[in-house]
Amino acid sequence: MPAVGANFRAAREARGLSLSEVAEDIHIRAVYLAEIEAENWRAIGAPVYVRGFLRTYARFLGLDPEEAVAEFNRTLPVAPGLNSQEHTAVMPERAPRGLSPLIWIAGVVAVFLIALVIYNAVTLRRSAPNQIVAGIPSPTVLPSVTPMASASPPLVQPNTLSLRISAPSWIRVTIDGNVSMEGTFPAGTAKSFHGRAALVRIGNAGGVELLVDGKPVGKLGGPGDVVERSFAL
Repeated sequence: MPAVGANFRAAREARGLSLSEVAEDIHIRAVYLAEIEAENWRAIGAPVYVRGFLRTYARFLGLDPEEAVAEFNRTLPVAPGLNSQEHTAVMPERAPRGLSPLIWIAGVVAVFLIALVIYNAVTLRRSAPNQIVAGIPSPTVLPSVTPMASASPPLVQPNTLSLRISAPSWIRVTIDGNVSMEGTFPAGTAKSFHGRAALVRIGNAGGVELLVDGKPVGKLGGPGDVVERSFAL
């Protein structure tokens, strides 16, 4: 089976496109596209960004994005003792005799809280975008995000990703490998982020508009569409 980088380069050249022309269309820098075709994965960054770039580039070229990601995954080293095709859930061990009951109780509470967080996240993603929700709780934003004043936005700096929300939507934004924003946000919310690479997942793509360095990217989908997209800033 031909290497993924060779497939991408052959498909691009068959269309008569240069790297700079592709970069302009899919908002991924030409230098990253060149690294993909050379399969120089370390120069791109963490595997999560490589996978996002591969999916976007593959869709543009008319290739199978999941096949490209699977081929990339086969190049990654497998940790000793792990089967790459099997993921076994690790159950919490019963507290050994002699340990304080408080330690056992703390473990049970921790497992319950993790399950509750996962359940809430799944429920938010499946909720209909046009459903009227009474009393939407205030979104939980990590301390690294600086709230932006929607009435008087600052000058746009380079390497900036901006979001403008016109309808309630669940959103998660990962900047340089760190989750900078996650939760359900009401219409009228505006956020900006600075970094090298961004991964955005939106639960209501029709209600969120994105801008890169002040230039509109537009909406990534229609109302209710769940969309994930990566950007090189």
